Amino acid sequence: MNKTILVIGATGNLGAHISTHLKRLGYDVIAVGHRKNDNGFFADYSIPYYSIDITDVEDFEKLPQSGIYAVVHFAGMLPAVMKGFNGTSYVQSIIQGTLNVLEYTRKVGADRILFPQTLFDISYLFGTKVPIPADSLRKVPDGDHWLYVIAKNAAVEMIEHYYKNFGIKRFIIRLSRIYLYHPNPYTYRDGEKVMVSDRYLIYRAMQGADIELWGDPNRLLETICIKDFLQIIEKAILADVDGGIYNVGSGGSTLKERVEDIIDVFSPKDHPSRIIYKPEKRSARQFVLDIRKTVNELGYEPHYSWHDYLVDFKEEMEKQRFAKIWGREDDYITEDEIRDLLTSNKL
Repeated sequence: MNKTILVIGATGNLGAHISTHLKRLGYDVIAVGHRKNDNGFFADYSIPYYSIDITDVEDFEKLPQSGIYAVVHFAGMLPAVMKGFNGTSYVQSIIQGTLNVLEYTRKVGADRILFPQTLFDISYLFGTKVPIPADSLRKVPDGDHWLYVIAKNAAVEMIEHYYKNFGIKRFIIRLSRIYLYHPNPYTYRDGEKVMVSDRYLIYRAMQGADIELWGDPNRLLETICIKDFLQIIEKAILADVDGGIYNVGSGGSTLKERVEDIIDVFSPKDHPSRIIYKPEKRSARQFVLDIRKTVNELGYEPHYSWHDYLVDFKEEMEKQRFAKIWGREDDYITEDEIRDLLTSNKL
């Protein structure tokens, strides 16, 4: 295949998977991250690793200056890892960083760029089971994501400018939550550290503890396993089109299906968790994405269900393939903390 793909943000949750997946497919992959040391992870896959700060234009001189077919740009600050609120970090890493990446992409003559767009630009359309089209009007929401969305939208506009003026094909991948195993069970919501809700349910299921299902059990939420996401990345690399905005999804699953499958995969067979329905509690805000454009233009075919993802999650939890760069679960949470969490019955 001998095309060279440069992955920026390669040590992140998605970047590490993208890098190793493309390498397995036979591409020459160059991994780029902000971390000074990848702990030898990429060397295990015969992938060269470069540490740069994408907000510093001079740092790009460290990278190859020719021979790059595609730039996969998955770097930038995320609300999920931000304690408190630091708007400057969004502006610098997403807006300035993307401008620097685009200039590098232009200078090295790359054919295309892949970039993740946030789901929250269309969150005003959440609340129904009507699939949301990829080219829906992008808006800025209220809440802690406002500046993050502004920065992402600005980055998309810059990418469009480079497409129109320099012919760089652009594949804007609108991400719903990509379901994968990571040893860190925590995220940040409104700047506060909280446990990922699915992880909490998995911990309860592993103990055979009761699981409360709040509100309407038939609320539909978009679902996509990391393996289907990687298929979309692969298709975008190969696609003989100029690109655009593409939704990432697989049709969704209901809350009831999610909880039932978590119990099936993780609960002890001799005393599985019981579902305790709480219809009086607040229902989840449902949404599902229209993936027809992704299917028609990229040739994407969803293969993995929510249950498939959970099986994959369990296998990854045992294998710990990314431990060199992400650590292990006990680096983030102890057994005592899990026990206290389950006893308190609080996220």
